[in-house]
Amino acid sequence: MRALIFPGQGSQGVGMGQALAESFPAARAIFQEVDDTLGQDLSGLMRDGPAEEINLTANAQPALMAVSVAAFRVLQSELGLDLHRDVAFVAGHSLGEYSALVAAGCLSVADAARLLRIRGNAMQKAVPVGQGAMAALLGLDREPVEEIAREAAQGEVCDVANDNGPGQVVVSGHAAAVQRAVTIAQGRGARRAVMLPVSAPFHCALMAPAAEAMREALAGVTIAAPVVPVVANIEAAPITGPEDIRDALVRQVTGTVRWRESVDRMARDGVDIFVEVGAGKVLTGLVKRIASGAKAAPFGQPGDLDAVRPLLVS
Repeated sequence: MRALIFPGQGSQGVGMGQALAESFPAARAIFQEVDDTLGQDLSGLMRDGPAEEINLTANAQPALMAVSVAAFRVLQSELGLDLHRDVAFVAGHSLGEYSALVAAGCLSVADAARLLRIRGNAMQKAVPVGQGAMAALLGLDREPVEEIAREAAQGEVCDVANDNGPGQVVVSGHAAAVQRAVTIAQGRGARRAVMLPVSAPFHCALMAPAAEAMREALAGVTIAAPVVPVVANIEAAPITGPEDIRDALVRQVTGTVRWRESVDRMARDGVDIFVEVGAGKVLTGLVKRIASGAKAAPFGQPGDLDAVRPLLVS
């Protein structure tokens, strides 16, 4: 069984998607649609930079979705990929869930682009710059990190933001509380505990204003039932109902990205092939650590096509 997985923020970089656009009309059409929807030459920004502009949350989120959906369309046009026939599940890491929902036929490309622009702006505005932070605590699993976060909070917010894989957990919240978590983790056997260079504390209770903004934005968007089940970050389980999807996207803003559990669930349900669709190969590496018996490969460049062909075409 196969699953398609879609990357989140952190996978962006100058030049992403350019080779796909140059090689495949199906990819160019997606980039043009996103540009037209946002009234911005986002594809030009991806192509030429500067990196500081691409890294802005409000740009990175729709840009990463555009690359993922463009790559997905290439798989359809070049390999004849049929989601219903060939794929058991789709899933995305944080904003990658929107890419997964577009691939599954739940959201239009235009709606996803608009929603991610709203999401990026709302997440950036939710906490004044400098008041929030995130840190990666490496070498510790979720349960001990939850204990560390509770101890570090001291009346402030310190939440588990991402459970990415074995020994790779991220905390998020008030800057002082997150710094306390780093100090505690260093004394509890963490292999590394480092503050992350992010512009806001994502996936924690401080993002409540952004969650409300997404509740309002999603209320006016049509969501269709997915062609294949979507494994939601917040549930680490498949969801198929449009209202469940809408609710999951709101709760995802403040909730933990349960990526380790999501991949484990798909593997337990029989998935033994994971293809990461979009920029970078972060999720491919995580899958190999979570589901060691599964095959995993990225598709984000024309040269990746031959490698994923035998994985996706029976």
